[in-house]
Amino acid sequence: MIKSLSRTLAIILAFIAGYLMPELHVYSWLFKWLLIIMLFITFLGIQYHRLKPTWTHCWMVLANIVIGFLAWGGSYLFLGAGDVAESAFFTGIMPTATASPVIMGLLGGSVEFVLTALLLCNGVICALLPMVLPAVIGQEGWGIYASVAGNIVQVMLLPLILSIIVRHYYPKAIHVTKKLKNFSFGMWVVILVLIAANASNDIASRADLSAEILWVLGGLSLIICAINFWIGYLIGGNRYGAECSQSLGQKNTTLAIYLALTYSGPIAALGPTFYVLWHNLWNAWQLFRASERERRLRAEKD
Repeated sequence: MIKSLSRTLAIILAFIAGYLMPELHVYSWLFKWLLIIMLFITFLGIQYHRLKPTWTHCWMVLANIVIGFLAWGGSYLFLGAGDVAESAFFTGIMPTATASPVIMGLLGGSVEFVLTALLLCNGVICALLPMVLPAVIGQEGWGIYASVAGNIVQVMLLPLILSIIVRHYYPKAIHVTKKLKNFSFGMWVVILVLIAANASNDIASRADLSAEILWVLGGLSLIICAINFWIGYLIGGNRYGAECSQSLGQKNTTLAIYLALTYSGPIAALGPTFYVLWHNLWNAWQLFRASERERRLRAEKD
């Protein structure tokens, strides 16, 4: 039981450590490179012939778009226009996180299915954003296209291409992913510390933020998070429930925070920041359950 709880506790402690050490925000630039290394390790073990888009992937992308607009429309209708509604939009519309294949690998699911979802969802959403952002925030959004494309190429395609090259010259590298599973998780914990430190510094530096706004933004992002994971399970069904849930629920919050800060404001960026906490707490619970299953299977074999 203690071993099963270790990853869950590690994620929770990472958030606490980051919150208590906001000065670490100056190292936030590191988490992008740590993520690239994590993805490189994950991609080494991918069975590329299994990367096949299905109708399930298409329904998931459609759900991602619908949830984003419903989050914005509902907030606009009940809470009015402004930062809160825009925060809900950025939280809901963001595509699958680049780290989702890593987490799915730790959970023992189909990394190939999640990677396909990652490529498809990011491609569609990033192509759509320049056209819909002007309507949401009331300003031109075409300038973000190059930034979004550049972010995806650097964070996702760079480790993918490098892994293909390494696999070509050293085929046995396909087995590295399982051997470095704990190493990948350790890097993910460091990333969470840096994200929490950045959020803590951001909140502390804004004296104009009221407790009411924080509760509203935190509550909205929690609702959106729960809906995403739940709808994902419904779409995936018995076969790909976990994979679809992870692909729809784990968001590219780094991109969301960047876009919110660039085209809206710091308050709008707090929704995706809270989302980081919610989806990683759920990941922590899932990792605990996965560890428990592994422990019981080992016990049965012994």
